[in-house]
Formats: sequence, structure tokens, C-alpha cells
Amino acid sequence: MLEQPGIDFGKELIPKALSNRQVNPYIFRGYWADVGTIDAFYDANIQLTRLGAPFNFFHPLRPIYTHPRFLPGTRVYNAKIDASIVTEGCYLDQCEIRESVVGIRTQVNAGSKITRSVLLGADYFEEETAVAATPLGIGRDVVLDRVIVDKNARIADGVRLVNESGVTTADGDGYYIREGIIIVPKGAEVKAGVTA
Repeated sequence: MLEQPGIDFGKELIPKALSNRQVNPYIFRGYWADVGTIDAFYDANIQLTRLGAPFNFFHPLRPIYTHPRFLPGTRVYNAKIDASIVTEGCYLDQCEIRESVVGIRTQVNAGSKITRSVLLGADYFEEETAVAATPLGIGRDVVLDRVIVDKNARIADGVRLVNESGVTTADGDGYYIREGIIIVPKGAEVKAGVTA
């Protein structure tokens, strides 16, 4: 029987290596974050939006460059953006974005309010003439708070995902709640009128 090597460094790989390999320590003084849980992944991203973030993309001696994608610059129309990271190729129309990370090719339509959320963006641009019932991205008058929206997701007009009840675990129509954080999975659609 072939033994599975494991995937978690702290719980599987390092303990196994200690029993049958020569393991030596290394003192690392830089930034490191374990993002093995939903909560840890969320926190690591949101921390980057704060003043005095533990990791600095703009360090003069160690700058961070993204993979070249050759996308157009982000287009912003009458939007309010504060304490956020917005990547290239986005379209932000008359919306409000605070303490959030906005990934590539994200579209946020008029009247939407995004706070403390991580939007991973899209792998492609969608034509305006596409026949999908819900267009790619965030629709009009959407409210998101403490939400992770995975790639290529579709959130219809008027959706409200804020977890006001403080639920820790639930499954909804096009979304999940884990560790109190709402997650819209890759390629999912959250239909009009959904509230969580």
C-alpha cells in the first residue's frame, strides 16, 4: 500500500520527517503566515489592507512584483475606496470598497458596498452581450461584509451577505459559512434576493 505523504507541514510533514530524516532548524525573521484555515487565509489577506501591515509590498530593497498579466488598468467611476488593495483589470462603478482586497478583473456595479472582504476576481473578461442570467462579478446594490468571493463567481443584484446573526457554519444557495466567514466558491452563483 502506497503511503500518503500528507499536506500539512505542522501536523504531517515535519513530524514524519523528524522520525526518519535529518532535520535542522533555520531561523527565519521575515513575514510568514500559515493560511491553512479559512479564518487564517481571510486574516492574512485583510491584514495587508491595514496601516502598519506585517508585510510590505512596497519595501524599497525587497519590492514584490506580480506575474505579468498584461491587463488594462483598473477603471473607477465615482467610487469610494479606502484601506484596500485593488489589482489590475477591474471595473468599479459608483460603489464603496473598504478594508478589502479586490482581485484581477473584478467588476463591482453601482450601489454596491464591499467591506472587510476578499474578492479573488476572474480568469477572463465576460462580454456585455453574454447570456448568463447573472453577469460575472458583483451586481448592483450588493452588500458584502467579511466575505471571500472565489474566482469567476456571480453575485446577482441586491444580494446581502453580512452574517448579521453570527452563524459559524452553514450551507446556503451559492455560498457557505465557515468559521463565521461567508465563502462564495469558485464559479458559484448567488441569485437575486439571497440574504445571509
